[in-house]
Amino acid sequence: MRVFFDSSAFVKRYVSEAGTEAVLAWCDRASEIGLSGIALPEIVSAFCRLRREGRIDDTQYRQLKSLLLADIEDAAMCDLSPEVLARSIASLEANALRGMDAIHVGSAIALKVDVFISADQRQRDAASRAGLRVEGV
Repeated sequence: MRVFFDSSAFVKRYVSEAGTEAVLAWCDRASEIGLSGIALPEIVSAFCRLRREGRIDDTQYRQLKSLLLADIEDAAMCDLSPEVLARSIASLEANALRGMDAIHVGSAIALKVDVFISADQRQRDAASRAGLRVEGV
C-alpha cells in the first residue's frame, strides 16, 4: 500500500506525541512511503524548534535528523512538478488551505497514493474532496 504522509503526520515518527503510534502502524503497513519534497525542510524546522525550546539537545537533534535523512532515501519523494503545482492551486481554489498544505495534497495526487495521512483536519477535508482516501493521526 502506498501511504503518503504530510509533514504534520510524518514528524510523529520521530517525536513522541499524540498520533505517534498510529503513524508507526501506518509506516509498518506501507509498501511505499510517499512524501512531498517540502516535507524534509518542514520536519527539520520542527526539530530545530524543539532544540531552540530546549525540548531536545544538540545530540538528539543530530540523531533525529540522521534518522529522517535515512528514511527518506527509501521514500517516494514528489518534486514540485507542473502537475503538483496545478493540483495544489486547484486545492487552494476549492478549500481554505495554506499553500504548503495544498502542496502536500497535490503531491499525494501526483504520486497516486492509496491513503493520505495528516494531523490537519482542513487538509484532510481538502484531500478527501480531491478524491484521496484520508486518515487522521
